[in-house]
Amino acid sequence: MADLVSAEGRILEQILDATYEIWHEGLTRARYGRFYEAQLLTPWGAAHLSRWALVEGATVLASAKEYAFRGVLDGRTLEIVGIGAVFTQPMHRGRGYARQLIDAMVQRATVRGADLALLFSEIGADYYEQLGFSVVPTIERAVVVGTSNRHGAPAAMIRSGDDRDLEAIAAMDRVRADPFRFHLERDRGLVAYSIAKKRLLAGLGRPGVRELQFFVTEEGATAVAYVVMSAYQQVWTLEACGDRDPSGARVGAILQALIARQPAERPPIIRAWLPSGFSPPQLQLTASQPTRDVMMVRPLTAAAESARTLSLDDVLYWRADLF
Repeated sequence: MADLVSAEGRILEQILDATYEIWHEGLTRARYGRFYEAQLLTPWGAAHLSRWALVEGATVLASAKEYAFRGVLDGRTLEIVGIGAVFTQPMHRGRGYARQLIDAMVQRATVRGADLALLFSEIGADYYEQLGFSVVPTIERAVVVGTSNRHGAPAAMIRSGDDRDLEAIAAMDRVRADPFRFHLERDRGLVAYSIAKKRLLAGLGRPGVRELQFFVTEEGATAVAYVVMSAYQQVWTLEACGDRDPSGARVGAILQALIARQPAERPPIIRAWLPSGFSPPQLQLTASQPTRDVMMVRPLTAAAESARTLSLDDVLYWRADLF
């Protein structure tokens, strides 16, 4: 009889050994373990992130991460269980253990008050549709940053972001998200965690391979726009951004200034999960395609049933919060 247990100690090491090959992100095995451990040491991670395993005795059959989010659906606050990194140990595949694991995690979350299960599938939709999940359309956009007719960087005063900016960022995110049917509540803690996670990945990797860029522009002493980007070689991923100006013009100016720092280099390729209607005047959205990771939801209470009807324009979900 298989049991659902918290993944710690030797059980966790079995999971990390098995999952390292596909999710190592360029880290060594030791640093791959440290990356997960460090996430648990952040304030948000300590309270909202855990790992679970389906086991028989001391043998791991399947495992997954669990995230506890709060979100909004059609104006109502919901408790959300995020299920990530679903993995069946190679020697135990084909016996339905991943299904057993997910069902056990969903049942546990429902008892604890969750209204909605959320996951991102790397293997397409078919498997999880059999488990009661529905696809929520999401797209990734290619972004070209326009250059000014004047040479050099635009007249935008920017600085590195830090902890003092987190409350202002959370406030900007609330305003931006309010028109959408579905979004996470990105409070100060979640914003801090999403930035820390990207910094940890960059810091634990080989020097110079990855970089996390976090910049704000301010009025007085308060941040009024921000950009969080991951840089990998010549590809920039816009993880999250915000602007008190509905047009997003200050976000565009920040991106122009960042590119102008290295005028002799070829402009980077920029990819982003931008919410519908957000198009700063300096940016040109040149192409879009479905995201590689498919967002899927499974209502657990009547309050979340309308999640099955979400369309592309109904959802605001930043790349920074992918799990």
